[in-house]
Amino acid sequence: MEEVNKNLKKEPAEVLRKKGMSYGQISKKLKIPKSTLSLWLKGVPLLPKDRQRLYTKQIHMLTSGEYCQKQRREKEVSIIIEKAELEIKKPITEETYRLFGSALYWAEGSKTKMFQMTNSDPYLILFWVKWVEKIFKIPPYKLTARLNIYPQQSEKQIKKFWSDLTGIPVKKFGKSYIKPLSSNYKKNNLYYGTMRVEVPKGTDHRYEVYGWTQAVLKDIAPQVSLIEKRWHKLKNVAKPTNLH
Repeated sequence: MEEVNKNLKKEPAEVLRKKGMSYGQISKKLKIPKSTLSLWLKGVPLLPKDRQRLYTKQIHMLTSGEYCQKQRREKEVSIIIEKAELEIKKPITEETYRLFGSALYWAEGSKTKMFQMTNSDPYLILFWVKWVEKIFKIPPYKLTARLNIYPQQSEKQIKKFWSDLTGIPVKKFGKSYIKPLSSNYKKNNLYYGTMRVEVPKGTDHRYEVYGWTQAVLKDIAPQVSLIEKRWHKLKNVAKPTNLH
């Protein structure tokens, strides 16, 4: 029965192909996947004029369609980035450097615990390690670190990667957190895991960073305070109950 249904669909597909229609056109007309058509129709001959027309159409799609638009956009983005890089004057002033690191910490660092930064981006982690050394005179070998990785990853090798990058000795890495196996964990897991860099006895430094960010935000603080008071009811929400 399946063979009969297949032939009922295959025959009109062959007729349309002989008329010079593309796989895409036939697929749209007969509701048959192009992958199936490529198997059914690979032996069906095309007239030279039809073969040339389909080839020309394919080339046109590659040069003026989505593929070309993607390349054009990639070039535009590259120009934007290059132009933006030229707007940053080097060397960066110490104040700019101080505030850039403070902003990173404000966005990604711990707000209530130790003076620590957690991230998976090697650029961000290395910058922050160097920033701590320059701003607070704390060399990498005095820092401690921890990893958050998947069970299928090599803890030993990932520790060596981060140590090689940051200069934090492997012996200064604490116990890693190994994520439990789960049916819904990301297949494209982070190659280097997640790195947490800790500054021992760094609480006072954390408050310094807080002070620097508050100085920058001082101009907008009244507006934030006013709106928060107006919407204070949003904080009157009962905490969720743990039913487990």
